[in-house]
Amino acid sequence: QVQLVESGGGLVQAGGSLRLSCAASGRTFSSSAMGWFRQAPGKAREFAAAISGSGGSTTYSGSVKGRFTISRDNAKNTMYLQMNKLTPEDTAVYYCAARTRFTVQTMSRAEYDYWGQGTQVTVSS
Repeated sequence: QVQLVESGGGLVQAGGSLRLSCAASGRTFSSSAMGWFRQAPGKAREFAAAISGSGGSTTYSGSVKGRFTISRDNAKNTMYLQMNKLTPEDTAVYYCAARTRFTVQTMSRAEYDYWGQGTQVTVSS
């Protein structure tokens, strides 16, 4: 069993930055690929970024590449998402997810078997 808890969301002006954290319980963290997804009001949940179990490989969606950075600290069982140059289009609930059976990351939402409760990010114009 894995529990994921996101934090760090909030209200920020366009052009600003936020850093999200995802704290994970359980012994499988370092062997699990991890991902960040987001869901805006009235829209489907979409992929934002993912990272391999070792942290050596990352994947980004086109809409966040170059502005967001995903990282992890396996010693602390924590994953991060540094978000820079935020725009109102980044407004969404951000979810962290764990793919516990594989160390390789994927953009496919269906491949992740544990999810956090989400943290709200609101970017004002």
